[in-house]
Amino acid sequence: MADPRKDFKGRSFLKEIDFTKDEFVTLIDFAAELKAAKKAGQPHRYCEGKNIALLFEKSSTRTRCAFTVASIDLGMHPEYLGAGDIQLGKKETTEDTAKVLGRMFDAIEFRGFSQDDVEALAKFSGVPVYNGLTDKWHPTQMLADFLTIKECLGKLDGATLTFMGDTRSNMAHSLLVAGLKVGLNVHLCGPKELHPAADIVELAEASAAEGGGKFLITDDVAEAVPGSDVIYTDVWVSMGEEDKFAERIALLTPYRVTKDVMDATGKPDAIFLHCLPAFHDTNTVYGRQIKEQFDIDCMEVTDEVFRSPAAHVFEEAENRMHTIKAVIAATLGEF
Repeated sequence: MADPRKDFKGRSFLKEIDFTKDEFVTLIDFAAELKAAKKAGQPHRYCEGKNIALLFEKSSTRTRCAFTVASIDLGMHPEYLGAGDIQLGKKETTEDTAKVLGRMFDAIEFRGFSQDDVEALAKFSGVPVYNGLTDKWHPTQMLADFLTIKECLGKLDGATLTFMGDTRSNMAHSLLVAGLKVGLNVHLCGPKELHPAADIVELAEASAAEGGGKFLITDDVAEAVPGSDVIYTDVWVSMGEEDKFAERIALLTPYRVTKDVMDATGKPDAIFLHCLPAFHDTNTVYGRQIKEQFDIDCMEVTDEVFRSPAAHVFEEAENRMHTIKAVIAATLGEF
């Protein structure tokens, strides 16, 4: 088993720009080893007896389960604190909360709205802090995505990923900056009104120089999709934006992932990824409400694509656990 302590011991995992290409690759490879160990039933309790606080302002299925199972596999005790249990900036400052939790826990995970909050937790707690999602970045999802791509395609360097939809979202930011950093070519395809800001483009240029990939930001599907190895999308309306369904449906329907989009890649082995949950049918409360209100039976991806052999979304979801485990073990583990 690899020993990545020399690179990561005691560090936080807050945003993609904090890590080099080699460090990303090390974590991805370490996650693959941990995944193989779990499949083989080999114990890997590298964090025996440690405790981790899981702070969730935003609810989650995959992130919560991934951190919980990963930490238990490593020999840790996870303590979940939901939106009603934490008082960041309400009754207690984030700084004060960080100082309290840092004296009780060996690490902290935060999933919420503000990148400033996760940065403050890291600054004041004195323990490693892991970003489970903020309004700006989603670094743990990137590791899972890259592990999945490497498993499916056998490589990262030189492969082309096209993200379709809201290209100024945290997922688009992360895929652009981190994808270029690990050597992917990254295309962002969505309406001009939702293109990333200039500061994100500057970060992308720096990542491209480091990783060797090229990027394209366009509103033209016919320009973005041909030659793509990976087609990626995300929900059109994020948590807290429920009043924007009509606006986003009008803007983003031309960027729905359909079979025609997958065929337009020109690559029979092109894969489809989505960080989930996905609105691909009407079998949910939201899905039925959207059907009744807007007369559509899916949003960002059709059910045909979502259920096709090209879709690797559930392997991708599983890989959240293995890659998160790699981050925790690398920063806290005793090997």
